[in-house]
Amino acid sequence: MKRMTELRMDDTRHLLSDIRLFEGLTTAQLDWISKHAHRRIFNAGMNVMTVEQPGEAVFIILHGTVKIHIEQGGRDVILSVLGSGDLLGEMSLIDSVGRSASALTLENSLMLWMDKTTFNYLLDNFPPVARNLVKILSARVRLSDQVIQSLATLDVNGRVARQILAFAERYGHETAEGTLVPIVLTQSDLADLVGASRKRVNQTMVFFKEQGLVSTDTNGRFVIHNREGLMRFCG
Repeated sequence: MKRMTELRMDDTRHLLSDIRLFEGLTTAQLDWISKHAHRRIFNAGMNVMTVEQPGEAVFIILHGTVKIHIEQGGRDVILSVLGSGDLLGEMSLIDSVGRSASALTLENSLMLWMDKTTFNYLLDNFPPVARNLVKILSARVRLSDQVIQSLATLDVNGRVARQILAFAERYGHETAEGTLVPIVLTQSDLADLVGASRKRVNQTMVFFKEQGLVSTDTNGRFVIHNREGLMRFCG
């Protein structure tokens, strides 16, 4: 929470430099964006957007965790979990089709958002933004391919290990204890992501902790102590 408060006090212009979508922009271009983008805090458990809602804005996570999910057959199906630097809602702005999934915050989250007119202006007039967006969407497709492959070829231990390592690669940073993954995730959420029961995922996490591969900090976030050990379960 302290970090998010500090981000709120900071100026939007400074925050833009850490966002992948805006890599390669000039100082003048970043200044223009800072005048047209807005910040908002979503408390834990709030809907950022809902399925089939018209796409009127794009959101960028500055700090926090968001799950992308749909309701199917009376149960909640998690499609992905996103963290700092990730985009939400850009597809609906591009193709003018209603939202394909809902987005729910898993912790208090700070977002940068811009309306459709501003976003389309960036794509038309700031070439690096369009190129960066293609890279971001390509990485998302590649990750989806990896998820499908792991579901088809790995056991539960392997799927859990692969998911934790994927989060570490995308969001992790090194600490004295190991690689901290700043994503808020319950074991039920993790079970949905890897296509297993909560009980089976709990058994896997207990095993990983006993082996000294992973632990959780006081906030429930993963800390990886042995990356190579986890990779062995991924084949």
